[in-house]
Amino acid sequence: MDPRDHAAVVTGGASGLGEETAIRLARAGAKVAVFDLNGEAARKAASTIGGIGIECDVSDPDSTTTAFKQAREKHGPTRIVVNCAGIGTAKRIVGRDGPMPLNEFQQVISVNLIGTFNVMRLAAAEMKTLDTLDDNERGVIISTASIAAFEGQIGQAAYAASKGGVVALTVPAAREFAQFGIRVMAIAPGLFGTPMLRGLPREAQESLAASIPFPRQLGRPAQYADLVLHCIQNTYLNGEVIRLDGALRLAPR
Repeated sequence: MDPRDHAAVVTGGASGLGEETAIRLARAGAKVAVFDLNGEAARKAASTIGGIGIECDVSDPDSTTTAFKQAREKHGPTRIVVNCAGIGTAKRIVGRDGPMPLNEFQQVISVNLIGTFNVMRLAAAEMKTLDTLDDNERGVIISTASIAAFEGQIGQAAYAASKGGVVALTVPAAREFAQFGIRVMAIAPGLFGTPMLRGLPREAQESLAASIPFPRQLGRPAQYADLVLHCIQNTYLNGEVIRLDGALRLAPR
């Protein structure tokens, strides 16, 4: 699909991978709606690319339904969705203070996995009603997994489980939506120079980068955004989870 003149939604689009993806899609001619829990940040990010910023809690069905309605009223029906909204917590299942509080595990699952599913179900329900494009495609949905889904480290149980769910969701969703001409993909990033990592001391950043086989540097959000654009444009990509990690395989710690 050529994204030009099509409506796109990027969740978690006010920062990090999501923000860079929104910028890249806008440059490619898409009409971009930035969804983010921080409504002010969403509007600020959207204002720089000629898009629309909408406050949205992806884990809440009513909030997400309303956000899609607002995006549709502004840009028309959504053809492209990129799920970048996510949170993480570093905590052992059983630590010095005892078992990890269950609500903390539930919160990560709620945002990362249930939020991804929530956005996917609403987007696909809208896309299936649209006319097909020249390539018989109606839409594309791209989710963000993580290499932690495959080699989760100690202290990443909640995050790894949530991203493992995103990985497992990809193929059945792609198979179900194939009849409608809707593709489903996921990207599993490694260590990227997002605001969270950039906030670490330089020594810590250099140590993390040194663990990557090649290139020995943190990934750039623009590289993630470039892959998103390729997934959109290459209609033979479907039902796949693509690692984007410089051949990194995470150690236990």
